[in-house]
Amino acid sequence: MIRLKGHLICMSEDEAALVRQHLPEHIRLSRAEPGCLSFDVAQTDDPMIWDVQESFRTRADFDAHQTRTRASPWFAATRHILRDFRVEELRD
Repeated sequence: MIRLKGHLICMSEDEAALVRQHLPEHIRLSRAEPGCLSFDVAQTDDPMIWDVQESFRTRADFDAHQTRTRASPWFAATRHILRDFRVEELRD
């Protein structure tokens, strides 16, 4: 299993508005991907910081998610927003 944890950190209200605008579709599409076990992005107590937690069955599933995401409207709109993520590969 591959797990990603971290934060999406907005530097302005404009960036936060972009996240709010594009996030619902990004979550919907990500959860529908083959191998997606969980995909959660939630605003923290700080309205400029979003907690991100996702898990995928295999490295190939995670890599496919990354490829799809990089070509999505979500990434086009938010690519400049700071991401502080950690990716772990968990073995049984």
